[in-house]
Amino acid sequence: MSSHPVDPSDLLGLGKRYWLPVYRPRDVVLDHGKGARVWDTEGRDYMDFGAGIAVNALGHQDPDLVAALVAQANKLWHASNVFYSEPPLRLAQELVDHAPFAERVFLCNSGAEANEAAIKLVRKWAASQGRTPEERVIVTFKGSFHGRTLATVTATAQPKYQEGYEPLPAGFRYVPFNDPVALEEAFAQGGVAAVMLEPLQGEGGVMPAAPGFLKKVRELCDEHDALMVLDEIQCGMGRTGMLFAHSHDHVTPDIVTLAKALGGGFPIGAMLAGPKVAEVMQFGSHGTTFGGNPMAAAVARVALAKIASPAVLLNVERQSNDIRKGLDKLNHEFQLFSEVRGRGLMLGAVLESSYKGRAGEILDIAAAHGLLILQAGPDVLRIVPPLTITDEEVAEGLERLHATLAEFAQEAKVA
Repeated sequence: MSSHPVDPSDLLGLGKRYWLPVYRPRDVVLDHGKGARVWDTEGRDYMDFGAGIAVNALGHQDPDLVAALVAQANKLWHASNVFYSEPPLRLAQELVDHAPFAERVFLCNSGAEANEAAIKLVRKWAASQGRTPEERVIVTFKGSFHGRTLATVTATAQPKYQEGYEPLPAGFRYVPFNDPVALEEAFAQGGVAAVMLEPLQGEGGVMPAAPGFLKKVRELCDEHDALMVLDEIQCGMGRTGMLFAHSHDHVTPDIVTLAKALGGGFPIGAMLAGPKVAEVMQFGSHGTTFGGNPMAAAVARVALAKIASPAVLLNVERQSNDIRKGLDKLNHEFQLFSEVRGRGLMLGAVLESSYKGRAGEILDIAAAHGLLILQAGPDVLRIVPPLTITDEEVAEGLERLHATLAEFAQEAKVA
C-alpha cells in the first residue's frame, strides 16, 4: 500500500488508504437519507432495500428517533454501569414487558457481544449444574452466522469465516439446519448444554426454520436438560411481521439475543434471559464499558415502542406481500430465480443454478440503477428494507430492480 498522502476531498481514496481492508464497499459515499431513500455525496438518490443490513428498521431520519437522541444528548452521554441512569433501566423493563419468556436483560453494543454473552451464560449455567467443561457443548447449525468474535465465529458453522483464526475455542458441535434426525444424533453424543440457532438464517441464504423444527429443538432441549438459545439479531425486532421471529412457531426460548434494529441505527445489543438462567450470572460474572449507554438506550426505547406497534407490524406484512408479488412478476419476465423465501421483510431471491455465484454482480448493477440491495452468500439476493417502507417506495424500488435485472439478463445472454 502506498504511503503517499491522499487528497482529503477524495473520500473513496481515504477509505482505500486508511481502512483495514476487511471490507469491499461499493464506490459510493452515502451522505444522508430520508425514509427508505438515501443520497450520496454526488447528489444521486438510491432506494434503500438493505437498511444498513436490516438495522435501519424505521428508515432514515425517523423524527422520533432523532428527537430521542437529541434530548438525551443534552442530558447524559455516558455513565458506565458503576452507576444507574434512567434510559437503560426503562429499556430493560420494556424489553421484558414485550418478551413473556424473559426475566432479565443484559445490554451491550452489538449482536456479536449479545451472542458472546449468551455463550458465556450457557457455560456458566452448565457449570452451576456441576457439568464438566466437556459437558458444556453448544450445538449450532451449518449456514448460521452468530458474529465475528472468536467464540461467535466458532459458533458460526461456516468455515469461510473461521479460516486462519485457529485455534478456535472448543465446545461447539455443528449439524445441518432443519435436520431433526441429525440434531437427535448430536444430542446422543452427549454433553449438550444448549442449542443455538436463528429462527430465520440471514447470512446463510435467508433460510427459514422448517415448520415444526423449532418445536423439535425445544422438545429435545427439554428432554436433555439443555437451553434453547435464539439468535434474533437479524430476524427479530419486527422483521418477520412479529416482534420476535420465534413467536410464529409458538415456542418458549431460554435466551434470546437482539441487536441491529433494536437501536434503529444506533449501536446496541441485548441478551434476554429466561427464568432458568436469569440468576446464574452474579456480580463480576460479565461486564461491558459501553453497554447500556444512555444515548443508545434512549433511542432503543423509542425504536422498540414504534416497531412493536400494530401499524408497523401490519405494514411489514402488507409490504412483504407486495414485494413478493413484484419479485414473482419480475421472475416471470426474466426467469432468474429458483425461489423466493423468507418471512415478512426478510426475503431472499435465490438465483437459478445457471446464475449461481453472481449475486455480487447484480448488486453492482443495482447500485448503478439507484437501488441498494444485499446478498446472502453468492447465490441469494437479500431484501431487507425499512419496516416502515411506503407503497411509493416499494413501487419505485421494484422499478429500479426491474431495470437492474433487465441489464443483468441482457449481459448474461451476451456472455
